[in-house]
Amino acid sequence: MSKQKIVHPDRDAAFVTGAYSDGVIAGGFLFISGQASVDFKTSTFILGSIEEETNRTMENIKSIVQAAGATMDDVIKSTVHLSNIDDFSRFNNVYARFFGDVKPARTTVQSVLGEGICVEIDCIVKLPDTHENE
Repeated sequence: MSKQKIVHPDRDAAFVTGAYSDGVIAGGFLFISGQASVDFKTSTFILGSIEEETNRTMENIKSIVQAAGATMDDVIKSTVHLSNIDDFSRFNNVYARFFGDVKPARTTVQSVLGEGICVEIDCIVKLPDTHENE
């Protein structure tokens, strides 16, 4: 099985966030690494309210999903890390707006997150059939 690296389309080549890819396509799926409230054009974390950080994080995920040739309706699973579980309802209100009627399966936990961020989200995406053999 081959793997293909997917990079956020706005990522500055000099912006190194860790020893991982933004996304990897394998076996007809896109696996997106944990994303946060990052401005990839300026290579900076953008801290704010849970709503602001969730929106930017989801926009980053959407950009990676689209770069791989899929849509947010193709997201089948996500894992969400919140720095404060008391933010759950406020987070959920923003998160839900990114999906249609059938929301992805999801796990949400409270975690200690780096860089002072409020939320980190990773996803698994079932790609359109054109990626079946990748």
